[in-house]
Amino acid sequence: MRPRTASLRETALADLASLRVRYPDRFRTDWAGRLRNLAFLGAILGLAAYGMWALDFSLARIVHGLGRLAGFTLEMMPPSAGGRFGLFLHALAETLGIALLGTLTAAILAFPVAFLAARNVVGNPFARFAVRRGLDVVRSVDVLIWALIWINVVGLGPFAGALAIACSDFGAFGKLFSEAVETCDRRPAEGVVASGGSSLHRIRFGLIPGVLPVLASQVLYFFESNTRSATIIGIVGAGGIGQYLTELIRVLELQQVAFLILMILVTVAAIDWVSGRLRRAIIGGAAR
Repeated sequence: MRPRTASLRETALADLASLRVRYPDRFRTDWAGRLRNLAFLGAILGLAAYGMWALDFSLARIVHGLGRLAGFTLEMMPPSAGGRFGLFLHALAETLGIALLGTLTAAILAFPVAFLAARNVVGNPFARFAVRRGLDVVRSVDVLIWALIWINVVGLGPFAGALAIACSDFGAFGKLFSEAVETCDRRPAEGVVASGGSSLHRIRFGLIPGVLPVLASQVLYFFESNTRSATIIGIVGAGGIGQYLTELIRVLELQQVAFLILMILVTVAAIDWVSGRLRRAIIGGAAR
């Protein structure tokens, strides 16, 4: 066994030597590339170190704060609704309503716009560029900023929260939907055109059936994510359970804060489970 292993090793070494002779450039050490990689890595580490210094990062402060964090955690136990379970449940339902209405509004508005941004639907590059840059502008503004804007426009409450989520998701949906349209299988659309269909027929019967499962999956995922976003924007006055959360934190009613956090965690976990199963069913049904 050993002589055979040694023979195989000698053969491999001989093959490697032959490759080195035939392709010397492939085996030459790229010192310039290595230096570039090291310089890039050093720049990243230096930038991180500067950021930690500029932000006054202190490990001692973190260690000292862990004791206070433990104290807050103990004060949160046991979670208690404080006799306000009905109010909290209503606020949670309001949060889910904000997330659902905002997500559906954004999806409905972004659906036709996405076709205007798709390369295989709109051939004019200038029109497509204008639509894409418009979606980028809307998407670049965070949902919290949109909430502050709409609160000043329509006033406090869940309506402002739903509008904030709709504006924020409109840009994201427009980009994702247009990319789904561009990557859709072109054979059904080409078949519709070959059989005498118009451009509208091509979109209606060739593109939309192929992208709908993907779009539905994306909408479900965004609804799950927007449930958390609706909680955050409630802190600035856009309604929902976040409004109660910020008020209770200010007055240090930590047991009720823990109860609200537990309600949010259970709700998000349930939505994640349901939407995950729905996404798998939609994608699986489309694959069949």
